[in-house]
Amino acid sequence: MENPDDPAQKWPLRKRLEFIDFRLFWNGRVNRGDIGETFDISVQQASSDIGHYERIAPGNMVYDRGQKSYVRTADYRPALIERSSQRFLLQLVAIDRGWMNKDETWFDELPPIDVTTLKRRPISTLILLEVLNAIRDHTQIKIGYHSLTATADAARVIAPHALFYNSGRWYTRAYSADHQNFRDYNLNRIDMVEKIAGTPPSSDLDYEWVHTIDLAISPNPELPPVQQRGVAAEFGMTDNTLLLPIRLSMAFYIMSEHNLDVAAGKLSPAKQQLVLLNRADVDQARQSFRQLSEQAIQRALRK
Repeated sequence: MENPDDPAQKWPLRKRLEFIDFRLFWNGRVNRGDIGETFDISVQQASSDIGHYERIAPGNMVYDRGQKSYVRTADYRPALIERSSQRFLLQLVAIDRGWMNKDETWFDELPPIDVTTLKRRPISTLILLEVLNAIRDHTQIKIGYHSLTATADAARVIAPHALFYNSGRWYTRAYSADHQNFRDYNLNRIDMVEKIAGTPPSSDLDYEWVHTIDLAISPNPELPPVQQRGVAAEFGMTDNTLLLPIRLSMAFYIMSEHNLDVAAGKLSPAKQQLVLLNRADVDQARQSFRQLSEQAIQRALRK
């Protein structure tokens, strides 16, 4: 039997206690078999874990002989997990999409679920690995890239320094040796990676990535008041305004996703439920820091 005071045993025990708390919170019950099957431990050890949990969270559960399980009480309070609805829902999406198996989670029963979205081809593990290696080692790579703007697909030399995600797509933020500035590259459009020599400018010169700005977002004033209140509630606004701190380089994606870059009156209020109150300031900041970044890169290249 494990000694909870043994440092070597504290992590496995902690995870099993978190599992008990997770099952009680989301499923309302847990039993020794659940613990034993999930962690491949004996019934005796599972019983010890339940006893340990009861000592740190008295009143959270009671044994139900009919269900042969410990069930959540009305006085239950999470002891070891946060009330993370986002984690719960994202795991459901991951299971539905085939990104992870149910056995990789702590779920017991899954609610009926369907996810409607356009599927993209999986990002190559080898390509992702080489991008991560370049980020870690601060090195350059040559990539084959399918661009939406270039007249023909061509190899590019980039130096990735970060990853980011938006609207179902993963990107790498990288220095472009060809353009001598920092740009975004969709990982799904990279079809080849080759290691090359060379030291890129520091990612500290990517001022659009380093600097942030608050987007002042509000419900479209042309919506009826009741709909404005619904939009404000959905996004957790205060006084009908949401101040969203965001990297300057990422502002474009949020603006595009929610039509914040569309002039007022071009779309119906139903299609443009949000408006950006400080769009001029955001556009000016992006332009200014982009120019400052390009000037700093040129100075660095001349050294």
